[in-house]
Amino acid sequence: MAAPRSSWKGYLRVSLVSCPVRLYPAFSSAEKISFHNLAPGSMARISMVPTDPTTGKPVPRDQLLKGYEFEKGRYVILSEEELEKVQVESNRVIDVTQFVDDDKVDPLYLDSPYWLAPDGKIANETFRVIVEAMRREAKSGIGRLVLSSRERAVLLSPRGKGIMIRTLRASEEVRREDPYFEDIEEGPLDQSAVALARQIVVQKSSDFDPKLFEDRYQAALSELVKAKIKGERIITPQVAEPAPIIDLMAALKKSLETVKPPAVSKAKRAREAAGEAAGQKAKPHGRAKVKGSAR
Repeated sequence: MAAPRSSWKGYLRVSLVSCPVRLYPAFSSAEKISFHNLAPGSMARISMVPTDPTTGKPVPRDQLLKGYEFEKGRYVILSEEELEKVQVESNRVIDVTQFVDDDKVDPLYLDSPYWLAPDGKIANETFRVIVEAMRREAKSGIGRLVLSSRERAVLLSPRGKGIMIRTLRASEEVRREDPYFEDIEEGPLDQSAVALARQIVVQKSSDFDPKLFEDRYQAALSELVKAKIKGERIITPQVAEPAPIIDLMAALKKSLETVKPPAVSKAKRAREAAGEAAGQKAKPHGRAKVKGSAR
């Protein structure tokens, strides 16, 4: 298997300790179905080539200029060479400036995940020491990193033998929940209804398995494409809307009757089996012989 291509390379630094590292995206959209825009009639593919609105002629992408509008209709032009000269430390160095409890970071701020690995054998020991120190203290680091012409705050967490990096949204990008929840009423609830709901939560609890959550829309889209290629009749299933709840208690009780017992993961099943085996091994089989006992 070919080594994945890194999207960034530089250095990881904690205080005066540093090592070369590489950054890799932890996600991929390569398998998603995508479409081309086609002209009706000719079925020619329409390419999104930039055009000059004054002449209607296409403009090659390598001839496009980057301009910042500082006044209405007035631009300052920046060349690629000038943009490349814009350098801050986080272009090349992830400087971990503080450590925090990972579970204390509000998930609302978490964005895209990446993998961080040492760049070459010479970086291995330093990288591993940093990861192990973070793991033993149960801490994640906060640093900064320039990605896609933007400096991002990042959260570095030990993961397996390496580090998972998650970019953090800026505070001004985050919308707090208050305006969206202001119409939710407050006050006492029917505790018997809450108790039934808790039973449903318990019965539907199991270990998280990402394999259970395939993209069903993409799967349906794939089936549609296959049917169109074969010229088959397309059958569109109807998605029924949930019926309005008139009697909450009746709905909760009926839910409990239909909920299956929680699935037990293979790992948990193996642990339980190992525990039972250990218990059986500890039990004496038959009458134990005691040295020096009377016959």
